[in-house]
Amino acid sequence: MIELTQEQQRVLDEHPGDTPRVIDPRTNTAYVLLRAEVFERLKTALAEEEGNQFVRDLYPYMWEVFGRDGWDDPEMDVYNDPEYPGTS
Repeated sequence: MIELTQEQQRVLDEHPGDTPRVIDPRTNTAYVLLRAEVFERLKTALAEEEGNQFVRDLYPYMWEVFGRDGWDDPEMDVYNDPEYPGTS
């Protein structure tokens, strides 16, 4: 386990409720910082069978986060087109 730096603590304090992303500068890999209890609930939910009510209950929250990340931008609608390359 690692401890948060003062900068990380400041970001968490300034943006309560957000899910901060951190970058490993060596690999440019992005990670998401979640509270442990949120991670455990997600891990349990995803390990259970598909159709789990808990997962369906998470959809509104997931779409809220996706919306903040730009997924609700009208330009992203092209990915919903079955004729778009790479979609099946």
